[in-house]
Amino acid sequence: MSDKITRRNFLKIAGAGAAISAVLTGCGPMSRYIVRRPYTEMPEYNQTGLNTYYASTCRECAAGCGIIVRTKEGRAITIEGNPQHPLNRGRLCARGITAQQGLYNPDRVFGPIFQARGDTSRQARTTWDEVIPVVSDALKSPASQIAFLLGTAPDHLFDLVAEWARSNGAPAPLRYSALASFEGRSTLQEAANRTFGKPALPFFDLANAEVVFSFGANFLETWLSPVSYSSAYGDMRQARPTRRGYLVAFEARQSLTAGNADEWIPIKPGSEGLVALALARLIAEARGDDVPAAARSIDPATVAETAGIEPAKLTELARLFAASEHSLAIPGGGAICQHEGLATAQAILQLNVQVNNLGVPGGVYLTNTEQPTTSLAEVYNLVQKMNNSQVKVLFIHSANPVFELPKVLGFEEALAKVPLVISFATFPDETAMLSDYVLPDHSPLESFGYQRMLAAADRPVYSSIQPVVAPLYDTRSTADVLLAAAAAAGSPLPYTDEVDFIQQMIVPLISAGGFYTAPEIQTFWSRWLQYGGWWVTEQGLDTDISAAPSRSAAFSGPIALEEDKQFHLVVFPTQLGDGAGANRPWLQEMPDPMTTLTWNTWVEINPETADRLGIHDDDVVRVTTPYGALEASVYRYPAIRPDTIAIPFGQGHTALGRWAEGRGANPAALLPAAVNESGDLAYNDVVASIALTGKRRPLARVESREGVYGEH
Repeated sequence: MSDKITRRNFLKIAGAGAAISAVLTGCGPMSRYIVRRPYTEMPEYNQTGLNTYYASTCRECAAGCGIIVRTKEGRAITIEGNPQHPLNRGRLCARGITAQQGLYNPDRVFGPIFQARGDTSRQARTTWDEVIPVVSDALKSPASQIAFLLGTAPDHLFDLVAEWARSNGAPAPLRYSALASFEGRSTLQEAANRTFGKPALPFFDLANAEVVFSFGANFLETWLSPVSYSSAYGDMRQARPTRRGYLVAFEARQSLTAGNADEWIPIKPGSEGLVALALARLIAEARGDDVPAAARSIDPATVAETAGIEPAKLTELARLFAASEHSLAIPGGGAICQHEGLATAQAILQLNVQVNNLGVPGGVYLTNTEQPTTSLAEVYNLVQKMNNSQVKVLFIHSANPVFELPKVLGFEEALAKVPLVISFATFPDETAMLSDYVLPDHSPLESFGYQRMLAAADRPVYSSIQPVVAPLYDTRSTADVLLAAAAAAGSPLPYTDEVDFIQQMIVPLISAGGFYTAPEIQTFWSRWLQYGGWWVTEQGLDTDISAAPSRSAAFSGPIALEEDKQFHLVVFPTQLGDGAGANRPWLQEMPDPMTTLTWNTWVEINPETADRLGIHDDDVVRVTTPYGALEASVYRYPAIRPDTIAIPFGQGHTALGRWAEGRGANPAALLPAAVNESGDLAYNDVVASIALTGKRRPLARVESREGVYGEH
């Protein structure tokens, strides 16, 4: 008899060994008990081992970049930019790539939940059949006592809720996010309205500009549409072989945009309006034009001293701006998010008027949409109604106001006075944990929808959203929930479901002159999904722009400080956005591009100031403003004014999952409830004090711990 082992016997022995191993590992971790079912029921169009690609829209911020998702056997593998999409043209930021971690995040809400507010030990899973009548009864409440608070994105859900509110006499839905406040969207729109007569977001043609002055607009990182503007910035730098664009950034703390600029001008917070008027006077003199009325009383030398820069530098920059054929001035961020922010934004926009670059390449255009973003003032009115028991039902979707809003506003306390709060959150965020019901929407990668482009799109764009995988959990489209509940409440809308609503909304696009068309909606729908949306092939911006005469403004200038005891406070957004990205470990692990810090909140202090105060890296300081206080570790940052401190926004969660909770501090505790004339949060003229606590807490960083000036 042969001693050789046949192939059949070898497989028998191997199978037996595997079975014995499975028994012997019975005491292993819980993950070994997961049932691994064979993938026998393949979704349509999927085959084993083959990639399937879906065009959709990134929902990680309100910009709405087009994406291509590669799937294999029903699972999302990679996310990249859609090369045909006119907004991002194949590019994508880190936040967009981490959408997978939102889809497969183990801390998602797995199904509808009823809970005792704020008490996670008293949560109870329920069913959709049980909660639809609850939503239906809520919609039967007096229309004036129903409120909707949605995210910033101008999407299909906003259109659906707005239509229901109009047809039933309810207040229009509000849209808010902290990121929109940091961007100064409402201020920018109102400044455009007062300057150009149209309340639309301006489009800044960065790609064709030669000299760009940025006042607080961190367009390479978080402002409006960073992927689109980053691409345009690359074109400004490299697209023309004979001309290289020149960028000057005016801001107290060097952001990623200022770090990439040719010149960073560290002016004092609150001096931006004065600097813009001084530049207006100097530009007029350099061009031989009449000095604008608003700048006639301005002394550039005095302004330079007030702002903390050399008068000669101000004159040099004005001549540079005046001499270029394509000069562009951009207001944004902290420069316009202060008490005098609206006048500041107008003064900066007027610089474009002076050099005649309205509606021309390298200049300022106006977008085609006039849909305004909700201002903080409108949210403040909502809080007052909640406190006065005028809101009986509050629906919240894609917003986390308990975390995002300034604590002094008192949203959390007002929320407790609303009889019924329903959240559609996909994650257990701070607001969802204080709701009566959490009815989780699908992940964006499991959803249908559309989004209109509001910022940085040079043409009309409707970006499509489609599921790339089947829903992983017992979630349901919020649009379907509201449609079913409205029908049961006796106030139905003429749509059978979410997809029917979307198809009816895009019917007008069939004959609107896009780059494709179809004889009927089903064929158009197929192409809509295939291409990732609908848009026109040619630029479609408003070029017929006329400006109103500049109006004089009395700027009060920077707030006077007590040296080394008071500081200008700069709160700035990071790759975590409005804080929703804090549950993505990839984003937490990604170093901040200017400091290389990760996983925490820090306080940036100029090294010269830190030396005078005896403060070292990783010392814990207590930062106090008239509105609140927090503690965080110090990072000695040389690219910040000595009279200024800065804190990143996005950390300090008390909910949102294991990667977000208990990390850092939330600087919303330091911010006021004050607003400027446009209703935007006036966060950039806050004064803070700092004090050592005697504690040290090392920050995780990628750079050498010796830093720039050696270890401190």
